[in-house]
Amino acid sequence: MDVLYSVHVEEFAERYFIKKFHKKYQEKWDTTLIAIKAELSRIDNLLLSSRATTIAQGDDVKIIKTEFRVVGTKESAKSSGNRCIVAWHPKELSVSVLLVYNKTDLSGKNETAEWQDMIRENYPQYKSLF
Repeated sequence: MDVLYSVHVEEFAERYFIKKFHKKYQEKWDTTLIAIKAELSRIDNLLLSSRATTIAQGDDVKIIKTEFRVVGTKESAKSSGNRCIVAWHPKELSVSVLLVYNKTDLSGKNETAEWQDMIRENYPQYKSLF
């Protein structure tokens, strides 16, 4: 039996790059976000694919990086450069979307270091994981 997790998009994620995705893709973004949430609601299955990786973990949480493509575009999830960073709380049966971005949204030379800094600065509860 599949476990379904509740999925919540954090306010920080909404305020930043999600607004940019929405402006660029409009209705296609709305459909994409629904698809992302549906996929994250079965995160344990998503982790069996090559599109999701566990980046860090604590006692009750795992930080997961996933790749996605915008619905209606021709590029693959991997080649699109679109990423989603989430906190998975298996015991609470929940997933929190912390950051959604495209590699071009980040200005630094080290993508991982830059998004980890953003997580540390905006989500103190996960700071110790990095």
